[in-house]
Amino acid sequence: MTTGIEDIAQAVTAASVLGLLPVRPRLLALGEPTHGEDVLLDVRNGLFRQLVEREGYRTIAIESDCLMGLVVDDYVTAGTGTLDEVMERGFSHGFGASAANRELVSWMRAYNDGRPAAERVRFAGFEGPVEITGAASPRQALTALHTYLTTRVDADLLPCTAETLDRLLGADARWTDPAAMRDPSRSVGRTPEAGQLRLLADELVALLDTQAPHLIPATSRDDWDRVHLYGRTAVGLLRYHFSMADPSPARMARLLGARASMMAANLLAIAERRPTLVYAHNGHLQRDKSRIRMGGLPAEWWSAGAIVGAQLGTAYAFLATALGTIRHRGVETPPANTVEGLLYALPEDRYVVDARRLAVALGAGTPAPRVSPWFGYAPLEPAHLQSIDGIVFVRDAPAGGTWWPAA
Repeated sequence: MTTGIEDIAQAVTAASVLGLLPVRPRLLALGEPTHGEDVLLDVRNGLFRQLVEREGYRTIAIESDCLMGLVVDDYVTAGTGTLDEVMERGFSHGFGASAANRELVSWMRAYNDGRPAAERVRFAGFEGPVEITGAASPRQALTALHTYLTTRVDADLLPCTAETLDRLLGADARWTDPAAMRDPSRSVGRTPEAGQLRLLADELVALLDTQAPHLIPATSRDDWDRVHLYGRTAVGLLRYHFSMADPSPARMARLLGARASMMAANLLAIAERRPTLVYAHNGHLQRDKSRIRMGGLPAEWWSAGAIVGAQLGTAYAFLATALGTIRHRGVETPPANTVEGLLYALPEDRYVVDARRLAVALGAGTPAPRVSPWFGYAPLEPAHLQSIDGIVFVRDAPAGGTWWPAA
């Protein structure tokens, strides 16, 4: 069996990855099975450099706050701020602590230096401003959207004043209360003020769209796209807070779906502009339905990758990364009858395998699911092989490369 798999295993290069696919995708998604291991991000960085230099890709989008990501994009495209500031303020979820993320940002800035705007590489976060403990206030997004419109369209077209927005928003602490994540009664998402804000956000986004023929020439397409990001984020956050106030058993599924919807909307907007490498947890990028148990209750939802893949078809491709060992987390050599075990028996440390050809090579013998002793590592699901375009396999995660605060 190992011989058959070895025949379809290749080095991880832009050419070998794109060679697995029927067409060059607008969104090439590379997942990871765990956060916090720089060896996985090193693989990502090398692939992204090749995609840029050899295949014309111009953007990387990662699982980080979409508004904070604007700080990184301003730095890599225009040199705004310093690298230290960008790593501190431009990433969410603790991702700014990664040496590999720092190397990525440094390389992007150096690549862009002296290049015309059309040839520069871009950075994007595609996660909404949400954490497992709660969500941000919609103030930043709503205020930025309103300010842009206030200075560029007739006042009588605006649905509200800045003072009205400020009054309805109230104190940001009301929105960010971590207790609201587990107690719907602590959420402000279904108050009369939140309801009015949802209507106003919808009106402001509609005004942005109807005024596009004036606004884009008056500013730039990049400026208009950025304000549209603020609009999507405001609408998405208000929807997320609405779900946080839901006392029904479907609450968690709605929250997870709302988060995935925000991610998907950002990815679809990015796909309209330029070919992009997307990097996030496998669970956010997979085409199969996601399932989890939280608080003793099951929840099902479609991930961002499933939503985007359904709409883009072959313009979306998904590579799942599998990892052999994370010994410093108690994840030892995988059993030989698992997908990871079969790949671990191959001689190289890193390679990419056509997932569907792997399924054919395995024949009727379905591999056993791997069980991880550590909650932070999600093994590859053998049942997902037919919906994965490729598997990137990394043999071992060395000790000392962990930076994720939740690890």
